[in-house]
Amino acid sequence: MTKRREPLEGVLPVDKPAGPTSHDVVARARRALGERRIGHTGTLDPFASGLLLLCIGRATRLAEYLTDMPKAYRATMRLGAATDTDDATGSITAESDAWRSLDDATIRAAFAAEAGTRPQRPPAYSAKKISGERAHRLVRRGESVELPEVEVVIHAIEVISIALPDITFHVRCSSGTYIRSIARDVGERLGTLGHLTELRRTAIGPHSVADAITVEQLDDPVAVADALIRPADALTNFPRITVGDEDARHLTHGRPVPCSLPDAETIVVVHDDRLLAIGRAAGGWLEPNKVFV
Repeated sequence: MTKRREPLEGVLPVDKPAGPTSHDVVARARRALGERRIGHTGTLDPFASGLLLLCIGRATRLAEYLTDMPKAYRATMRLGAATDTDDATGSITAESDAWRSLDDATIRAAFAAEAGTRPQRPPAYSAKKISGERAHRLVRRGESVELPEVEVVIHAIEVISIALPDITFHVRCSSGTYIRSIARDVGERLGTLGHLTELRRTAIGPHSVADAITVEQLDDPVAVADALIRPADALTNFPRITVGDEDARHLTHGRPVPCSLPDAETIVVVHDDRLLAIGRAAGGWLEPNKVFV
């Protein structure tokens, strides 16, 4: 009798190359792994490369927690031109030579001013919805789009190199931050124009692109097994509690149990070294939100 293959379950870090869409990578993974339940946790534009976290099997229920994690990027922008997409894939809409008189100190100060909690205007070519429709689709139909500002957090931003008109920088930011908007806004802050020319996502929360496999390695079962992150280990940035058999039974049936952890909206609950639930701690009690059994 042929032994039944155990279904894959976990979070798989993949290094997306520039070119394919995030959905292309998911489709490739579904074919290679023979698993339909696969989703990613944050879109990368086709021209961008870097870390995609693929949630496989029951781990797709972790997607919302992974999506909300802070992101880190290495990016290059070019001063002197604005594009309709705020990146190099778009058409140039305006040009300026004002960048030629800029010095390094002025440039670094403009980037430093981006740090902190601040409003950000998303690019018109984005997946943001207006009356239920993606903004980029409206723009492609020739409609005028003015997206409202959203609050983002730039945890850290650092200039890596300056070779005018190009500037390479590293940024760590909240989920939902547009690096294209940073390039546009820095250009305006410097009294010129700017757009993004390269983008690479280097981390999502505690997960690094250094631990990711290539798209080609999706066909290698050994590489996949080595890189696959167990559900219990995927959310290491959240508080964690290990429970015994009795508490596990209560939580499995949706009942709260006593808890000594401080109040927190997201608690990772482990039983027998496996993810049992995602819960909420409040007033000395742990309430299960999602149970994994």
